[in-house]
Amino acid sequence: MGSAVWLFLLVVSVHIYIIAAATNPDDASALRSLMGEWKNLPSNWGSGDPCDDQWVGIECSDTRVISLKLPNMKLEGRLTGDVFSLSELQELDLSYNEGITGSLPSAIGNLKKLIKLVLVGCRFFGPIPDTIGSLPQLRDLSLNSNGFTGSIPRSIGNLSNLYWLDLADNQLDGEIPVSDGPTTPGLDWLINTKHFHFGKNQLSGPIPSKLFSSEMTLIHLLFESNRFSGALPSTLGLVNTLEVIRFDNNSLNGELPSNLNNLTSVHDLFLSNNELTGPLPNLTGMSSLNTLYFSNNSFNSTDVPSWFPTLSSLTTLVMEDTQLTGQIPASFLNLPQLETVILKHNDLNGTLDIGPGVSNQLETIDLQGNFITDFNDTGGPYTFKLILVDNPVCPTRAANTYCTLPPPDSVPLYSTVPMNCQPYSCSSGQISSPMCRCAYPYSGTLQFRGLFFSDLRNRTPFESFEQNLTQFFKMPEFPVDSVSLKNPRMDPYQYLLLDLELFPYSQDRFNRSAVSKIASAFSSQDYKPPDMYFGPYVFGGDPYEYFSDVAAHSSKSSTGITIGAAAGASVLFVLLVFAGIYAYRQRKRAQRATLESNPFAHWDPKKSSGSIPQLKGARCFSFEELKKYTHNFSDANDIGSGGFGKVYRGTLSTGELVAIKRAQQGSMQGGLEFKTEIELLSRVHHKNVVSLLGFCFERGEQMLIYEYVPNGSLSDSLSGKSGIRLDWSRRLKIAIGAARGVAYLHELANPPIIHRDIKSDNILLDELLNAKVADFGLSKLMSDGEKSHVSTQVKGTMGYLDPEYYMSQQLTEKSDVYSFGVLMLEIVTSRRPIERGKYIVREVRMSMDKSKSLYNLQQILDQSIGFGTSSKGLERFVDLAMRCVEESGADRPTMGEVVKEIEDIMQMSGMNPNAESAASSATYEDAAKGTDIHPYSDESFTYSGAFPVSVTKIQPH
Repeated sequence: MGSAVWLFLLVVSVHIYIIAAATNPDDASALRSLMGEWKNLPSNWGSGDPCDDQWVGIECSDTRVISLKLPNMKLEGRLTGDVFSLSELQELDLSYNEGITGSLPSAIGNLKKLIKLVLVGCRFFGPIPDTIGSLPQLRDLSLNSNGFTGSIPRSIGNLSNLYWLDLADNQLDGEIPVSDGPTTPGLDWLINTKHFHFGKNQLSGPIPSKLFSSEMTLIHLLFESNRFSGALPSTLGLVNTLEVIRFDNNSLNGELPSNLNNLTSVHDLFLSNNELTGPLPNLTGMSSLNTLYFSNNSFNSTDVPSWFPTLSSLTTLVMEDTQLTGQIPASFLNLPQLETVILKHNDLNGTLDIGPGVSNQLETIDLQGNFITDFNDTGGPYTFKLILVDNPVCPTRAANTYCTLPPPDSVPLYSTVPMNCQPYSCSSGQISSPMCRCAYPYSGTLQFRGLFFSDLRNRTPFESFEQNLTQFFKMPEFPVDSVSLKNPRMDPYQYLLLDLELFPYSQDRFNRSAVSKIASAFSSQDYKPPDMYFGPYVFGGDPYEYFSDVAAHSSKSSTGITIGAAAGASVLFVLLVFAGIYAYRQRKRAQRATLESNPFAHWDPKKSSGSIPQLKGARCFSFEELKKYTHNFSDANDIGSGGFGKVYRGTLSTGELVAIKRAQQGSMQGGLEFKTEIELLSRVHHKNVVSLLGFCFERGEQMLIYEYVPNGSLSDSLSGKSGIRLDWSRRLKIAIGAARGVAYLHELANPPIIHRDIKSDNILLDELLNAKVADFGLSKLMSDGEKSHVSTQVKGTMGYLDPEYYMSQQLTEKSDVYSFGVLMLEIVTSRRPIERGKYIVREVRMSMDKSKSLYNLQQILDQSIGFGTSSKGLERFVDLAMRCVEESGADRPTMGEVVKEIEDIMQMSGMNPNAESAASSATYEDAAKGTDIHPYSDESFTYSGAFPVSVTKIQPH
């Protein structure tokens, strides 16, 4: 009788345990079975419940497993049937695990809810199963960098939701499958797919004309380094969404279709190393073309095409051995973006004329092996590399440097520099980070398959990329402190390779969860590089040897031990487990309740760690610290006041000056909102954006601590209040800095940020008069569901406010562009947007006459600019400003385009847009003496977040 009672209790207890578990029993069983098949699983697998105890790489919705992501875990094993019983699985990512091998089972077709299948850089082999086409919701299919063989399954054409298709770098063969009648699918059915990445395989046969149609929305078409033959079909010219086209390193022949000219969005066109014949097509319409590779083909002998100088965006032209004849027009070398021209081994002749208008972006002109007889360099001297070896001109000018091959480059290419600190000499395999902290970074190689520049010595693209990476990995889910880039180089496939290191935050190494999240951001293409410089990429993660986790499971024995231990457990132990689970869940409920009432409840401000809040670059100050730094918030340090409270100057123990904004009790917002705002501001890091250094949230106080910007606002300088005189070059320098700050918010912040209050009062000037965008009180985030606009109550400052936004209440990034256009007019006129009832936009528009000098605006422009050669580019600056204030947002440029245009204006004026200001404001004429102008001294300074109302008058101190 006693045994029967114990057995009954055991059965009841086990059933209670199953009911209490957070994970569906079938899903939990499948995951535990994997533990017997895969080696090197994370150490918390097998401990507790997969969903409730958050096994590394597992994401759940309610009780079901919806995501299994374990990239770069050094896993070993095969993809077995256990995975395919996870019927609710939406994401499967096992990338960068070279120990994962074998074939891809046909059972993959059972995962009907799969959205992402990402198996990059494993060692799968054999054919891709035809069942891959029975996954109706699949959007991302990345099987690149494996050893798959056989043909591309035509069933992939059934994947109507497919966005990303990457089968590159395998051993696939056969022809590209296209549909055959209404029931037999092919890749031509993929009209919603943006990416066809098939490079570096053994695909052959002609490119089917049926593959392309005007319905397709392809962006990247990468067919390079295969065995394709035949002519390029004219249907390619129907896909006008294309941006990158690569057919290089194949055996294509015949003439190029003339309608390539219709592809006005193409940035990169690679057709080198084929057997193409016939005339060169006229590409005048390809106004976006950055990179053109036509080398080693058999085009008809022809003079240098007259349409070359029309390619205004061209940075790179490579046409070796293409039968080109005639003389290079000087106007071609004047293209403003041109960096590299390689026309080796052609039949070019006559005089090479390089006039004074040559592009100042030029890095290389390589014309060796032609028939050039003379060289006219009246516009010299030049800084670019010119190579005329093996031309008739050289025997007569043998002493010139251009008649000898240049030595290999000795100047190191881009490498991330330390952030104003001295690198440590680290030991035990550690590396000093950009923040000068020794740690074990997670590393890998980025391979860019398309590239919109060619000068690898140009730091601007890499600096932009570095900022973009840093911003992305500052998001709370990534415990990344800093990123480092180095060793950019081109491989034989004309891919840019770039080494990347990511350093851990607040410790010297990553755990498995962190590496999994970082690697998945690359393998799933969640991270996007800045598209103004970089095209499609693939990442290869290096094995990580320094996980901070406890040793992982390594064999099937762990499963056996677990089963044996469970079988031998006593009834009392089972009951205790149940009691423990109940207590654990009650504790979690209590923690959630506490978190809702106090968002900082579980956060240790001394360590800046923990899950709440997630801060990068901002620290928590105690009330006592700030009291000390401001001398007890003394009146002597009071530099501003308003409805939100006061602004104080503080001096940290390091001697650094800061601005401390202290909210009064009447303006307090909720703790959760305050935490959210701090998290937002702490992620914003750019040299042209004012930095949040920290905050205080104790004793009922809410305070934000910013960097101290000494030269006040742009408004102060334009009005003469600061005593700093601004000539044209200084105004351009301020304009480019402000534009870059706003462009960063729009294009590099993740998610993007609309400022909503761009004005001269919110552009602050540091000691070198570098511009910094300030005041995020009215800012709005653009979430994934708000890509086009945000419906919101209209806020901003009259005079700068976008009329389209005002009328429709539809906020877009173009609303900031309008405000920036008004700011540009303010920069050239030194007038407030609305002054004595006159609106500056209307005044300029009514007075403009482009047929006259300075557009007939002499009476409106600020006379202190000085007209003439010292104000070169002024008319073009006004043109840009007026484009920014077009009535329709669709007619305005993006902020990225504004930045590019101002850079061009600066170069046209003989300025280096990337140089720091040459002198501090103290050296400028008429600089204010004895006056400490503070950035927050504007009467209309607004804050709708922690400090929601206006700052009023500030007295100098």
